Amino acid sequence: MELILASSSPRRRDLLAQIGVQFGVQSADIDETPLAGEQPSAYVVRMAREKVLACAASQQGSQAFTIIGADTSVIADDGILGKPQDYNDAENMLLRLSGRVHQVMTSVCIATYSNGIDTQEPTSTTQLVTTDVSFQTLNQAQIRAYWNSGEPQDKAGAYGIQGFGAVFVDSIKGSYSAVVGLPLAEVAEMLRSAGVPIWQK
Repeated sequence: MELILASSSPRRRDLLAQIGVQFGVQSADIDETPLAGEQPSAYVVRMAREKVLACAASQQGSQAFTIIGADTSVIADDGILGKPQDYNDAENMLLRLSGRVHQVMTSVCIATYSNGIDTQEPTSTTQLVTTDVSFQTLNQAQIRAYWNSGEPQDKAGAYGIQGFGAVFVDSIKGSYSAVVGLPLAEVAEMLRSAGVPIWQK
């Protein structure tokens, strides 16, 4: 059965490959605007599911396939920190995270279409993983230098824990790989339940 990753994220591709899964990639173009009054946990779950549905809608024929979609959001003061629009936006985000603990929420949705897209509702499962991340106290010179590295521009919360942004992190409580983009322990179990083998060569 074909496995499709509904994401253009190179980090998610690398994580899925790390556990020996064979898969194809299809980006999912969806509106990622939070709904009015939507809680962060509900938002990330909805985003993961909508990515799966968008990817499934582009599939053709009756071939069986499984789709994995995920969303990762940085949460501070119950607010969702998306990708920064410019330097000032990134600076504001990083100052909000400076010297304190914030949450990173990653939701994963896996759906199996056993007889193709046109026949039946898929068998699906969703998990939400929350990780606490403790940041050092940052100054504006650090933030400016980090921005100039080019790394924060396409990162939720304006930092990447797998890159230069790792130097800002004092500690984490929870799943490191979930902060990067996929909680691998949970994903592996979900894939096994869906009949998708891991550790393949």
